[in-house]
Amino acid sequence: MHVLLVEDDPVAGLYLNAALKGLGYHVTATTNGAEAWNVFRTLQSPVVISDWSMPEMDGAELCRRIRARPSDRYTYFILVTATGGKERYLEGMEAGADDFITKPVDIDELHARLKVADRILSLRRHVQQLEGLLPICSYCKRIRDPAEQWQSIERYVEKRSAAHFSHGICPDCYKKHVQPQLEGLGPTP
Repeated sequence: MHVLLVEDDPVAGLYLNAALKGLGYHVTATTNGAEAWNVFRTLQSPVVISDWSMPEMDGAELCRRIRARPSDRYTYFILVTATGGKERYLEGMEAGADDFITKPVDIDELHARLKVADRILSLRRHVQQLEGLLPICSYCKRIRDPAEQWQSIERYVEKRSAAHFSHGICPDCYKKHVQPQLEGLGPTP
């Protein structure tokens, strides 16, 4: 799993980078939120571990930017902070952080939190795959919605998107269904 590490303290950055690599993670290390944002836009790492207090852009703002971007890939965000407390925790949650860890970082604790991140990301991928499956009747082609109600494809899609339908007849169906009916009518007097 790839981790984007954001730490402005050179000693803490080297320590975390080495520890993460020792645990088997692929790491891209940056020294502030602005640099991390530029790297993230091309890399889109599944996990970001970011110090909270940094120059140029702090960890909470980096998290807000990552959450605001349009993407179908989720990023698990861990904020590292020297100060704890309820207010700090709530501020980080409002920014979109998934988890917190305090300095000095305990590597065993960080490893456990990364295992949780991996499980959550894996479950999220599984849910996205399941959301892509639509139960459809083999005969009438109606779709079963989450409330176990069967409805037409048109109604189902229109309720969940901006799409609207117009109807026509494809050439194959015209030849198979419409043309025989028209021929059966015979000439009009």
